[in-house]
Amino acid sequence: YGESHVLQGISLNVAKGELVALLGRNGMGKSTTLKTIMGLVKSKSGSVIFEEREITGFPPFKAAQAGLGYVPEERRIFPELSVHDNLLLGIKGGKIKNPDDPNVWTTDRIYGHFPKLGERCNSQGRFLSGGEQQMLSIGRALMGNPRLLLVDEPSEGLAPIMVQEVR
Repeated sequence: YGESHVLQGISLNVAKGELVALLGRNGMGKSTTLKTIMGLVKSKSGSVIFEEREITGFPPFKAAQAGLGYVPEERRIFPELSVHDNLLLGIKGGKIKNPDDPNVWTTDRIYGHFPKLGERCNSQGRFLSGGEQQMLSIGRALMGNPRLLLVDEPSEGLAPIMVQEVR
């Protein structure tokens, strides 16, 4: 936030399989924390450790290679591309490794998790509702098979019924 230093003295430990929510008013540093972990914002001090490896200052593509996934607050989908093609853009290196592994995210697994995306797989992203766009953003991030998924404002602007589906 400009010259103000929103983040000070943060220590966050997340165990494997754990779901953690950062709560607070606007401007308190929730998004900045996620962006700093992902390498989108440079920290002035301190360090970011992921799986016992320092990733402080990694550019976002290196953070992704290290196993992080990120869904931004703004639904950044490709409006001209189909749902299916949007999902395929999330694959690291352009190829799904071990597609038969039940723990690997594939388009079929995404469609199973978000059936509405499967129904609309050939639709352009621009024709999706806000909730469907959010599902698509999350699905695309999952296609990279991250070991840690950072999701900024997952239910922002969604109808309550869509919040249930995104969960």
